[in-house]
Amino acid sequence: MKKTLLMVAALLMSPMVALAADYKEGVHYTVINDGPATTKPEITEYFSFYCPHCFNFAKNEVPKIKAGLPEGVVFKQNHVDFIGGEMGKEMSYAFAVARQLKVDEKIEHALFSAIHEKKQHFTNRNDIRQLFIANGVEGKRFDAAVESFMVSAKVSQMEHATKDSKISGVPALIVNGKYRVETGAIKSYDELLDIAYYLTSMK
Repeated sequence: MKKTLLMVAALLMSPMVALAADYKEGVHYTVINDGPATTKPEITEYFSFYCPHCFNFAKNEVPKIKAGLPEGVVFKQNHVDFIGGEMGKEMSYAFAVARQLKVDEKIEHALFSAIHEKKQHFTNRNDIRQLFIANGVEGKRFDAAVESFMVSAKVSQMEHATKDSKISGVPALIVNGKYRVETGAIKSYDELLDIAYYLTSMK
């Protein structure tokens, strides 16, 4: 009986193994550098608050990623600044400030909602500051954080990472700092996540 169960389990798993083996470099993913992968496996999402696809991805797919991460895999996010004109960079600062003040989930939801649901037009940093205040962050805390070295360093790191990863569209997933999941050959976001999970085991 035990032997039979093991055989059944193997048969059930075989399509998954075959599917993973079908993921090909240059089709489903691209190697973005010749260096080593990150020390620990990680999936990094690149997004913009101004991107409607990123808004939907944040609502429907990011929770799936966080819930379905393989053991030992870390999920990270980087904001890109090439969408939204001058405000693209300000939104990167907003993202970094929210992380620094540990109000990221609340502020990220508020920014996405303001832009895509309420159709609010942000024109300068003070508009963003007012959104933080409306969501419970004191103005002086925002001011101190946005001018801090830690936030400036995070914004610079995200900008360099975006260029190094050759990101030209979002949402995008980079795995282990070395593999970019390609969206041209996939049929669904579920497949996108499957490829990302598959790549976490690669060095």
